[in-house]
Amino acid sequence: MEITPFHLEIPQADIDDLRARLGNTRWPEEDLPGVGWSYGIPLGYLRPLAEYWADGFDWRAQERRINSYPQFTTEINEQRIHFLHVRSRKPDALPLLLIHGWPGSFVEFLDVIEPLSEDFHLVIPSIPGFGFSGPVRKTGWNVLRIAWAFANLMEGLGYERYGTQGGDWGSGIAQELGRVFPEHVVGVHVNMLQTFRPSGVNDLTAEELRALESLDHYQKELSGYMHLQRTRPRTLGYALTDSPVGQLAWIAEKFHDWTDNEGVPEDAVNRDHMLTNVSVYWFTGTAGSSAALYKEQAASWGPQQPTTVPTGVAIFPHDLSAPVRSLAEKMIPTIVHWTEFDRGGHFAAMEEPDLLVQDIKKFFEAL
Repeated sequence: MEITPFHLEIPQADIDDLRARLGNTRWPEEDLPGVGWSYGIPLGYLRPLAEYWADGFDWRAQERRINSYPQFTTEINEQRIHFLHVRSRKPDALPLLLIHGWPGSFVEFLDVIEPLSEDFHLVIPSIPGFGFSGPVRKTGWNVLRIAWAFANLMEGLGYERYGTQGGDWGSGIAQELGRVFPEHVVGVHVNMLQTFRPSGVNDLTAEELRALESLDHYQKELSGYMHLQRTRPRTLGYALTDSPVGQLAWIAEKFHDWTDNEGVPEDAVNRDHMLTNVSVYWFTGTAGSSAALYKEQAASWGPQQPTTVPTGVAIFPHDLSAPVRSLAEKMIPTIVHWTEFDRGGHFAAMEEPDLLVQDIKKFFEAL
């Protein structure tokens, strides 16, 4: 496997084009009074955020931060794979594969690299179709195929035994690696796990029923993006690839709905960190190809055997939904670690990096 060093440097013309497009945004009418975020992201929040993205946000500073870590690209199954590879000072440290989701990217993990690299050799790839691994060149890049590609990546780096960790799509990919490659994966740690209401089960506690209600709320009120992305990702891609404000709104809304905030996303995540994540989607033009993962996975959805390796679960209360432990343990009998935190949400590595690092270390130390 040929590995090539990668240095991030977005052409100045692309940055100037972004600013020009933001300046020429055609804004809709004023917000409806009293609806808050219930109709979508409010104009009163989005417009100042877009103005800051154009005139206050320093992409070059974020670029320097990203470039302070070793980055590489390779090609697996005729697909470009971009990844960070940060080796620990401990020669015998356990390799750990950190896997992001949507609408995240590898930049989700910037705040956890330093503390985790004390004990782990870190490999942080961009999912095919996302960021600097995108766009995809062929159909068929579902969770299983991504897991195979990441297993090949770890093998190419010389890692025979390693751990996996992820949230959102990263949770599914991390579990798939454990299921398909148990001889290589020592443990799977996830910070998102959904359990579903079983038919014919009537012995759930009141607390468990409340947890399932959070999933009902997500499916009824917050999952519209998923249905669109799993059916018409290309059509959506035209709009988001042409309009930076459209791309910003599509992602920033999720940072409001899925985080532990008191009204705006910046209550939970650093504004520049969030805009760095959005900028990766914009500069790489991967809105459509990242959305296509939903369609690819929907086409291959079906019952599967659970992972057979030890599994750790970290629960952050403001995630998409709260899992029920008794149901989770039926889905994954190898759960050996379960932590419920009192704060944090879906983007745990950005919202509560200290808590996530602590839990990852505790899980793998026990193994």
